[in-house]
Amino acid sequence: MKFALLASGSKGNCCLVKHKDTKIMIDCGTTGKYLKTCFDRLSYDPLQTDALLITHTHKDHVSQVKLFDRLPTFASSPLTKDRLSSILPYDIVQVKDLKITALPMSHDCEGTIGFTIECEGEKMVYITDTGYIKEEVKQYIKGADYYVFESNHDVEMLMQTKRPVFIKQRIINDYGHLCNEDSANILSEIIDVNKTKEIVLAHISQEGNTREKALRTLQETLHRKQIKHDHMKLYPADQFSIYIGGKK
Repeated sequence: MKFALLASGSKGNCCLVKHKDTKIMIDCGTTGKYLKTCFDRLSYDPLQTDALLITHTHKDHVSQVKLFDRLPTFASSPLTKDRLSSILPYDIVQVKDLKITALPMSHDCEGTIGFTIECEGEKMVYITDTGYIKEEVKQYIKGADYYVFESNHDVEMLMQTKRPVFIKQRIINDYGHLCNEDSANILSEIIDVNKTKEIVLAHISQEGNTREKALRTLQETLHRKQIKHDHMKLYPADQFSIYIGGKK
C-alpha cells in the first residue's frame, strides 16, 4: 500500500491511497489549482480514482468536491453530489482490493468519520479532526502499519494566539482537535513496535503549533514510555507539500 498526502491542515486536506490498480482519494479540500499541480507532479489521473472518501463536510475537506462529481463517493455527512453512498460509523466498504472501515470521530460537524484501510495484511489509519478518540475506536486502530494522525495544536501556543476565545475553546474541547500531547499519548497506546512503520502527524495548526513541536512531543512521549521507535519513520506534515508514504 502506498499513499500521498497532498494537503493537511485548516487550509485544505487531501490524501491518495493506492494498492496495485486500486486508487482512492480521501477528502478534496484546498484549491483546484493546487490539486491539479499535485496530480500533474504525480502523473496521477484523478478521474481514474475508484472512490472518494469524505471525512466530513467542513470546507477544508470538501471545497473541490464538484470537480469529482463522476467519482463514486462515500460520506457520512450530508453532501450534495452525484454517485453518493452513505457510510455510517463501523460500516465496511470494499473498493476493489481495499477494505475500508469508517470510524466515528468527535468533531463539531455532523457525521465526522475516520478510516482504516486494509489489504494483504497491511493496515493504514487516517484520522484528522477529532477532539478525542473513543475507547471502542482504539480497538480498530491498533497495530497499523501506517498512521496519518492528527496532532493539531500545542495548548500553550494556541492560547497565546490572537484568535477569539470562542475559537480557542472550540479547538480544545471534545468536539475540536487533538493537541500534541493527546495525539502522542494515544499513538503510544495503539502502535505496534513490531508492525508500525510510519507515523505522519497531520492537520498541524499553522498558528497554534509548529511541525517541530508536534514531532518533538511524539518523540519525547515514546521515549518516556520506553517505546522503541528508531525503526519508525515519523514525519510532521506540512499544509502544502506532497508527502509520499507507505510501502516503497
